[in-house]
This record gives sequence, structure tokens and C-alpha cells, in this order.
Amino acid sequence: MSHTQGIRQVRKQKTRQALLDAALLLLEEQSLSGLGLREVTRAAGVAPTAFYRHFRDPADLGVALVEQALDSLHGTIGAILTATDGDEERIDRTVRAMAEYVRAYPAHVRFIARERHGGVRSVREAIAAQLRRFSEEVAAALAAEPVSAGWSRDELRMLADVYVDQMVMTASAFLDAAERRPETEHAPEGEHAPAAAEAEARVVSAARRRLRLIALGRRHWLD
Repeated sequence: MSHTQGIRQVRKQKTRQALLDAALLLLEEQSLSGLGLREVTRAAGVAPTAFYRHFRDPADLGVALVEQALDSLHGTIGAILTATDGDEERIDRTVRAMAEYVRAYPAHVRFIARERHGGVRSVREAIAAQLRRFSEEVAAALAAEPVSAGWSRDELRMLADVYVDQMVMTASAFLDAAERRPETEHAPEGEHAPAAAEAEARVVSAARRRLRLIALGRRHWLD
């Protein structure tokens, strides 16, 4: 690749990322089905024609946002499954990973939570496909553990689906906790931090209890 081609490629990538960032910001207040192409390009500071060099339409951009939001989680979940020793360590690492992910990417989590059952079919399908990938990876990791001896492939996939659903539920709950506001209009400004911390502690407690229940059920499934 020549120097000129390299510069063009960098500029192209920057424009694409600017469109994704602008869309994600706009989607804080609306659903993807209501997002306009010109609205996105105006927020990104590019001409409307530039949009089509990167995406076919807003739905195609939404699919790219799904990939951006969830791709990085595959490695995290794989590390949790392969580097843990016992149920309690796995529970701790799972809950901590979900909390850290929400703190790092709140807008992405909000987008996935809203569009998972939203009005844009291609985006719903992209989210479902990513979650299936998670389940397949989790099932493969669980199959290698001694406690899974005697489990059928369908049973392992069912268990993996339960784990993944719990991860999604926990991420959404952490997002709600982070956005917790004082309930009264005239509450002191500083009340937000304690309220959010208390809400997050409740999410941690509930997530740990659910994951313990899953682990316990797993150990006795074949009884």
C-alpha cells in the first residue's frame, strides 16, 4: 500500500467511526427506526453522500454498531470460562466483567438493550446472531468441564443460553443502576452517587444469587 493510499484509508476509517459515534450519540434519545441519514451525517460533520461510502442505510449502520458493541465481549467471556477455578470465582468474575463493561460502554449497552426487540429486523437478527455465538462459545467451554459428563449437546446449549441471558440481564440492570436519580425533584444534588451505589450493590447481590442458583441446578441436573 502506498503512502497516499494509507492516508486515504485512515481518513476513510475516521469518517466511518465518526458516523458510528454520531449515531450512537443520537440513539441515546431515540430508537434506530426513527434515525435519519441526514441527522447522522450532520452530527458527524460529513456530507450526506459520504454516508453511502460506508453504509447502505441506517439499518446497515445499526448492524455495524451491534458488532462494535458486542465483539469485544467474546474474549472477556472466554477468559472468564477458561481461567476460573470453581463456581464462586466464576460468579465473581462474571459479575465484575459485566459491571466493568457497562461502565466502559454505557451507550452501547443501552443501544443493545433497546434494539434487541426493536423495530429494525436486520439489527434484531444481528444481535440474536451475536448472542448465539456467545452461547456456542459458553457451551463449548462448559462441555470440557468434568461436571458436564453425561450432558447432551442440547442440554449444554440450554445451560449456555441461560448463562448468556443472565449476562444480558445483569448488564441491563447495571445500566439502570448507573442512571439512578434521586426520586424527588428537590432532592440534594449529591444524592445521586449514594443512590446509584446502593442500586449497583443490589444488582451485584441479585446477579450473584441467580448465578449460584444456575450453578447449583447444573450440579444436580442429572440426579
